[in-house]
Amino acid sequence: MIAAAAAAYFLLLFPAVLAAGCYSSIFSFGDSLADTGNILHIVGNRSAGFARLPYGMTYFGRPTGRFSDGRLILDFIAEALGLPLLPAYLDRRRVGGDFEQGANFAVAGATALDNSFFKERGIRISLTNVSLGVEIRWFRQLLPSLCSSPSDCADTLQDSLIMMGEIGGNDYINPIFQRRSLEEVKSFVPFVVATISSAITELIELGARTLVVPGITPLGCNSAFLTEFQTQNVDDYDASTGCLNWLNEFSTYHNSLLEAELQTLRGLHPHATIVYADYFAAIISILNNPNQFGFGNDTLVSCCGGGGPYNYNRRLQCGSDGYSLCDEPSRCVIWDGVHMTEAMHRIIAGGLLQGPFASPAIADACGLQSVIHSSTSRMAS
Repeated sequence: MIAAAAAAYFLLLFPAVLAAGCYSSIFSFGDSLADTGNILHIVGNRSAGFARLPYGMTYFGRPTGRFSDGRLILDFIAEALGLPLLPAYLDRRRVGGDFEQGANFAVAGATALDNSFFKERGIRISLTNVSLGVEIRWFRQLLPSLCSSPSDCADTLQDSLIMMGEIGGNDYINPIFQRRSLEEVKSFVPFVVATISSAITELIELGARTLVVPGITPLGCNSAFLTEFQTQNVDDYDASTGCLNWLNEFSTYHNSLLEAELQTLRGLHPHATIVYADYFAAIISILNNPNQFGFGNDTLVSCCGGGGPYNYNRRLQCGSDGYSLCDEPSRCVIWDGVHMTEAMHRIIAGGLLQGPFASPAIADACGLQSVIHSSTSRMAS
């Protein structure tokens, strides 16, 4: 039943403009699931695998810093709302005026918690030391170039869509790969959720009125984790999807705490529309019915990687010398072991824009805000 409803909503033809003119700009935060190029400015190593083809091969024809073969969920949402693809904030070729329709602060490898949290516990953070706090600080630095006063900035943000991630996954991926106990990593979750909540509150106080907050993906379905934590115990795997149960249970724990916190925030800020984006449910729905969504049966095998049962090898990753590439990325769910293909991003974006995997759907959130604005105006008068 869910799969049938999902298919009806998901299989949208992009770029179909939905609720065009509803939002004047998009501001995005997060990690590699949303990064549109910031990581290239931070790492500065154009020979890195993600800075080379086949990254970007499907849509852009070149690597852009996106961790996929083409567009991201964020890109499809921008297109559907009639807005341009979001520029990376650290793109030095741009000036403030070019960010009038939005900016992307997401950085691949970013964590919600500050790097000091992990250093104190002897946990190494790979790729970058950018946290959600750093991204919020960048946003505050940009804001004066977009508006002239606090009230002017509030007006600007009132008409903007705020994409809060995905963020939080790297707070867990790094310690889990470093073989920290699940009990220890689980103890991080309340801190991660509190940090996300604090950032949401800060943005609402600045004037944001519509915020989309994704949960984390089902980590147990990543080719990387399936390769690193292979076991002969069939009970460790979900019979329907083949994903690792214990990792997906962990993702569910994070998402349940995040959803509860968002409900609290809705009560504290009734004038704001806070959308929960259920990446977990969207991905599991597709994995349970891959053919219905146009995918092949080897859903957990990476399109681009270094061989093995899941085509993932930590020492021979996508884009490095000797990688292997599937024939049809559009038939694959997983791109490089951790990230998804453009085809997956397109379908999930449809499910967020029109439902059923966003509550409320992004296209409906605009209507809700129109009602709130109208009620507020009448009360003020």
